[in-house]
Amino acid sequence: MQIKIKIILVETSHPGNIGAVARAMKNMGLHQLVLVNPLCSVDETAFARASGAQDILQKIIIEDTLDDAIKNCNTVYAASARSRNINWPTFNPSECSSRILNDGKEDETAVIFGPEQSGLKNEHIDLCDALLYIPVNPEFSSLNLAMAVQIFCYELRMSYMEGKLKSTNKEESLATVNEMENFYNHLERLLIESEFLDPKNPRFLMRRIRKLFAKASIDNNEVNILRGILTAFERFRR
Repeated sequence: MQIKIKIILVETSHPGNIGAVARAMKNMGLHQLVLVNPLCSVDETAFARASGAQDILQKIIIEDTLDDAIKNCNTVYAASARSRNINWPTFNPSECSSRILNDGKEDETAVIFGPEQSGLKNEHIDLCDALLYIPVNPEFSSLNLAMAVQIFCYELRMSYMEGKLKSTNKEESLATVNEMENFYNHLERLLIESEFLDPKNPRFLMRRIRKLFAKASIDNNEVNILRGILTAFERFRR
């Protein structure tokens, strides 16, 4: 599949799961696997479980933080089975796949899966644009990591084979995660300086702001405009 997409595993604790994920990805035509702060090594157990997908393991990228892993991505989805304090835009695997292909092959996407036992933390979710939710049986919602990856990859492949991938030729690509993080940090600093935001009692303000802009799908030009507005406010205050 000619898609700029990477599967990211955060703090994976068992090498067998890494190998099984690699196998699930290769079954469906995906090849870029990233590990963030893995709690195990990619050892012989991982290679044994990969069963023919060893080439994906050999090209694995390992990053210390999720910020580093997604900084150049335009859209980021976080796989989550837990309800959150703030309702993020949430899509099932079929809907998520259609959105990814609708963005076009020019944009780079990341889909993030958390630790086997606990899932992603809120600070991980804050870096994402939307949630990927697999509607499993609520009476038995435990889903193996590789199974979750396989379900998403299958739906993505089915959507791709149905010809849903677009070549948008957009004048402006979506802003990258790194560009949006710089904007959020800039905005938060001004909100604190103006005393609109109390850092001792933030009450989810920045999380709600992130959700607001995630729904807007900001492009490169728009984020530059927003940064320019903030800079103009700074000059006025001085």
